[in-house]
This record gives sequence, structure tokens and C-alpha cells, in this order.
Amino acid sequence: MQKYNIQFYLLHLLDMNINLIKYYMKTMLKKSLFLAFALLFACTLSAKKPIKTLIITGQNNHNWQVSHLVIKDILENSGLFTVDFAISPEKGKDMTNFLVDFSPYSLVILDYNGDAWPAETMQRFEKFAQKGGGIVVYHAANNSFPKWAEYNKICGLGGWEGRNEKSGPYAYWLKGELHKDYSPGRGGSHGPQHEYMMNGRATNHPIINGLPNRWVHAKDELYDRMRGPADIADLFYTAYSDTAKAGSGREEPLIFTVKYGKSRIFHTMLGHCGPSYENNPAMQCTGFQVMLLRGAEWAATGKVTQKVPKDFPSSTYVTYRYDYKEPAEN
Repeated sequence: MQKYNIQFYLLHLLDMNINLIKYYMKTMLKKSLFLAFALLFACTLSAKKPIKTLIITGQNNHNWQVSHLVIKDILENSGLFTVDFAISPEKGKDMTNFLVDFSPYSLVILDYNGDAWPAETMQRFEKFAQKGGGIVVYHAANNSFPKWAEYNKICGLGGWEGRNEKSGPYAYWLKGELHKDYSPGRGGSHGPQHEYMMNGRATNHPIINGLPNRWVHAKDELYDRMRGPADIADLFYTAYSDTAKAGSGREEPLIFTVKYGKSRIFHTMLGHCGPSYENNPAMQCTGFQVMLLRGAEWAATGKVTQKVPKDFPSSTYVTYRYDYKEPAEN
């Protein structure tokens, strides 16, 4: 009898252990699934989180009142960015309180050409760049601050505002490479606005992978004879500045990245703002908008997740996004 009691006890104990193991495994499976779903949800939220962007504007010899709104719409219509503005006082007004906090942002877009910023804002901007903040230099922002050495390093090339050989060399495409020319002369010029061909130079970079090597840009200024430190990292596109249109007769660098500290800097000289939001061909050009979007995403993240759109211009015709957004059929 005692023997059977022991057997019964052992069987009961074994059954309890099996049930415990089943319960433990079931509980762990639930926890694992919960953690997996939580991680997936967190990754999804992270992937959809827009890039926090600051546009600095408020003074310019160009139509900044329209350009900064257009840039905001291009970026936010993509779903990849959320945009704030830092708008300076009017030209000639007191700049003392124009103190910009760059710390909340992954990306800063420069749409400014005017009076000097306060020393504190200048130092904050340099710190933002040196620590790896993303920067987009847009069009006439490269005219600004000819005496601010770090700003000119960030831009790579600039023009006007008294720039000359002391500002750095000319830079242009010659015999298959970027040539630096230290000859004396003014920095910065352009002829009348016109359509022109963009000629690809870099062959492997997230910003231009999949884009055509040659495409026609809409009517725009073609900056030439630009000077500066010229620490260009990746030269994406040049355009020929025709002497028949008061140009330099050179292949001028118009879209490129710049080496500066840990920062990723995208510089586009395209995009002269038109007289109104609706009449703005250089910024309504699909090529300008796509390059801005891809350059901005790369500057902020080091990656480009955007597909090459079907409506990108070709070597024979310009295309436009008049409402500053990608067509639904893309």
C-alpha cells in the first residue's frame, strides 16, 4: 500500500511540474510577444517621426517673404519634415534679441542674407554644426557674412558682398575634376535668368543615386565666379555658364556637400524666388524640389529613403510641381 502511495505522489508531483512548465512557457510567450509588438510599435513611431527643421530667414536681397513659405511647404508636403521659422528683425533694426536656440532641431535651412547675427547666435550656430547638426545652404544664403570665417567654411563657396581672392579660390569643373583657381578677381556674378542643363559629376551618393546624369532646370539664375574655402566633399551637379549670357565660360558647381566638422551640409545654389508663390518657376521646378528634399533628408539623417519620382525632369524637358508636392500618380 505504501508503495502505491509513493507512486501516486511521484506521479502527482510530475504532473504539477509539467503544468508549471506549461504555465511558465505560456507566460514567457505572452511576455515575448508583448515585447516584440512594443518594439515594433516603437520602431514604427520612430520611422514616422518627422525631422524637426528650422528655417532662418527675415532678411534677404531676394524674396524671402515667399521663399521661406515655399521651402516649408515642399518639406512638409513630403511628410518627412516639420518646420519652424526663426525670423529676424527687419534690415537695419536692432538684432540684439535675435537669439536662436538650435538645440531642438536636426536640420537648419539658411534662407538669410542680411545684418550680422548677435555673437551668441553665431556661436550657437557654429556649435550646432561642429557637433553634427544638419545644414542646408539655400541660394543667396551663400552671399551672407563675408567676414565670418566659420560661416564661409560651412557654405564652401559664396559670392558678392566684397568677396575676392582673399575669400578663397574660384572653384569650377575642369578636365574631369574640381579645379581651384587662386587668380584675383571678384567673387559672385550671374547673367539673365534662363533654363540650363544640369550636368552630373558624382556617381555614388544617397542624394543622387538613381537620378539622371543630365536634366534641364527651369528658368533661374546661374551663379558663377563663386569663391570661398571650397572644401567640397561631393560635387553632384554643375552647369555651363555661357559667355553669351554674360557667364564665366566655365562649368560652375551648383549642388554639392561641404566638409565641416561632424556636420552634414547640403548646398544648392538653385532656386531664385519668383515674384509670388504662384509665379515661381525656379522653385516650382521638380528638379529643384526633389534635390532639396533628398539633400535635406541626408543632411539631417545621413540617409535618403525617398524613391526617385517618375516626374523628375529629363535631359530634354523641364517638369514642374506648381503646388509644391509630389503628384498622386507617382
